[in-house]
Parts: sequence; structure tokens; C-alpha cells
Amino acid sequence: MIKIALANQKGGCAKSTTSVNLAACLAAKNKKVLLIDADPQAHATIHLGVNPYQMEHTLYDLLLHNKKAKDVIVQTATKNLHVIPSHIDLSAAEIELVTHIGRESVLRDQLKGLGKKYDYLLIDCPPSLGLLTINALNAVDRIIIPIQAEFFALEGSGKLLQTVDVIKERLNPKLEVYKVLITRYDSRKNICKDVADKIGQHFAKKVFKTKIRENVKLAEAPSYGKPITTYAPNSNGKKDYASLAKEVIKDG
Repeated sequence: MIKIALANQKGGCAKSTTSVNLAACLAAKNKKVLLIDADPQAHATIHLGVNPYQMEHTLYDLLLHNKKAKDVIVQTATKNLHVIPSHIDLSAAEIELVTHIGRESVLRDQLKGLGKKYDYLLIDCPPSLGLLTINALNAVDRIIIPIQAEFFALEGSGKLLQTVDVIKERLNPKLEVYKVLITRYDSRKNICKDVADKIGQHFAKKVFKTKIRENVKLAEAPSYGKPITTYAPNSNGKKDYASLAKEVIKDG
């Protein structure tokens, strides 16, 4: 099982959109995918058509009420795609986990045994560098950093990279920044081209060839509870995320 976290503490970078649509495009290529929504806002959960308020158990229960992974995994309407849903209660987990022994490793420990059931594990991290994100980064081997093509794109990325280095040194030596994904790209805007160039210079070869273009269908899909693969299968958004999934699969 290839384990990837999508992380960036800067909001508006299409992190949840990428988590859901990359997961759906991998599933469309016959890969078995588990998406964990670790963001208390539950945007990825809702995007997949799952109502967090109707769930008996969520990620909160997995982390703090000793529920097993099998008790909280939900089959989505998309074939091959399962989700561990989030809930607003998860916002309290940052505080409640503080008193737990091994608090940085709770998620990793609860996911043991799933490796043979899935090809990919994706974790949508919250837009912060607290205990939920640390748990996510301690449970994966790779990080994708979505960065919006805007003026302040690289702001805060240094702090994320410092956090990754600390976790790699103290908790998870396998952790690495896999690649950076440029999102909300508009080739008609000079600022987008300039930012893409700066990101390429800053991260060198760790940038996906695929850029996620600004696309109204990507913005509409969450309100219908569908990933782009089913909401608008002929859109540029679908083409871009399918291209991204192809790159991820090729990298192995």
C-alpha cells in the first residue's frame, strides 16, 4: 500500500479537492483506495456524498474511542473508493490527544493490517501543523504539497518543510516530500506562470508535470457530493486529475 498525505497549512490551495479527485481517479484506474479525511471541516467527506452527521463512527472514534479501522471505513458511491469520514468533533482531538501516550502515532497504529486491502492510502490533512497533521505524517511515507498559483503561494511552505524534517528525524524516517502540485492554474495570467516558475526553481524536480487548471466544474462538484469523475467526466478538471493519477501510478 502506497501511503500519501496531502498537506499544506495554507488554506485555499485545493488540498481537499485534490484528495478527493486524485482518489477517485486512482479508483477509476482499478486501484483500491482508502481516503482518510483528517480535516475537522469534513470537506472531503461531504465531497464524496457522505453526511458526517449521519455516521455512527468517524475518524474521531478511531483516534480517541479505540474503534477499529473496519468500524469506521465507509464505502462511497465510487467503485474501489472507501473513506474514513471526518466530523466537527475532530477539532477537539488536538486537545484530547495531548494526554495520550504515543499521541503522535495513534493513527499509524490504528491503520496496521490495512496494507493488503488497499493499493493507495490518501490522507487529507487539516490546514494546520497540529497533532492531527503530525499523526497523518507519521502514518505515511510520502507527502504531496498542493500549492495554488498565486502571489503568496510559497508563504508558509518553509514551516511545513521544517515540520517534515523534524518528523522524519524523530518519528518517521521513511517520510519524504514526494512532489508539489500546482493548483488553480490559469495560463492566461502572467502571475500564474511566474509562480509556476518560482515553484519549479524552489522544488527542482519535485514538481508534478500536471497542473490543475482553474475549472468551474471542480468548484461545483462538492455541492453535489460527487468527485469530478462522475460529476463532469468530460471536463478539464477530470482530465487534469486523471493525468495526475497517471503520474502517481507511474512513479510507483
